[in-house]
Amino acid sequence: MLPTSPLPLAGIGVLVTRPEQQAGGLCRLLESQGAAVYRLPAMSIREHPKRRELLARLKTLPGFDLIVFISANAVRYGAEILAQRRDLAIAAVGPATARALNQAGYRVSIASSEGFDSEHLLAHPRLASLHGQRVLLVKGSGGRDLLEQQLAQRGAQVEAAPVYERRPATPAPGTLLELERRFEAGEIHLISATSLEIAGNLLALAQGALRDQFERALWVAPSARVAQGIADLGVRQPVIQSRSAEDQELLNAILRWRSTLSGA
Repeated sequence: MLPTSPLPLAGIGVLVTRPEQQAGGLCRLLESQGAAVYRLPAMSIREHPKRRELLARLKTLPGFDLIVFISANAVRYGAEILAQRRDLAIAAVGPATARALNQAGYRVSIASSEGFDSEHLLAHPRLASLHGQRVLLVKGSGGRDLLEQQLAQRGAQVEAAPVYERRPATPAPGTLLELERRFEAGEIHLISATSLEIAGNLLALAQGALRDQFERALWVAPSARVAQGIADLGVRQPVIQSRSAEDQELLNAILRWRSTLSGA
């Protein structure tokens, strides 16, 4: 039986795999509820090598009817594109992206009322028909192309602006061995993965006994799509599903799981 404590997550170890600069909020929330937090960024985020060239070319935003920001990282590396103009129609994928735009001083015209992914944004009535409209998609390189494809199918002329890139992380020597030791000691109970790409990177890092530990661990995912993808990668336990990738929702999902355990 897990130890009892006034804090609901006391005795629970959580592996947080978000990029280093994005992990702090979730780690603080987990620790505030008593969890022991371990970090292993499975992805790094950095400026796209052609970002400056791209920003210079798009500086005047010629004739775009809508500018869509895919993520908070797209805002971080691409808000310069807006050039302090406040008359532009702006869309955001997910609440974290909308919040980042608001904090940068821009009003979001189109955002999904719930959910954090492209599917939820595409359900917005404003995006149902885009015939003849020019849409700028501010994003990272690679990733899913669903949004770009769907906007084009709805009649938009879509131009992609990749302002950052994601790379699989390279842990420091000894990091994976230490992580394997902690799993074997029963110190880590959950793995949080906020995207299928992060989950795939994490599993690709592990070999032998650590890979087996990852496949037997409980995972927390932000959607049914990511949860199914994690299962397809070989994870054997049912994946705990959060309502979104927001820090608070991930914490809530873990708290719900904890409350179901014997002795909780």
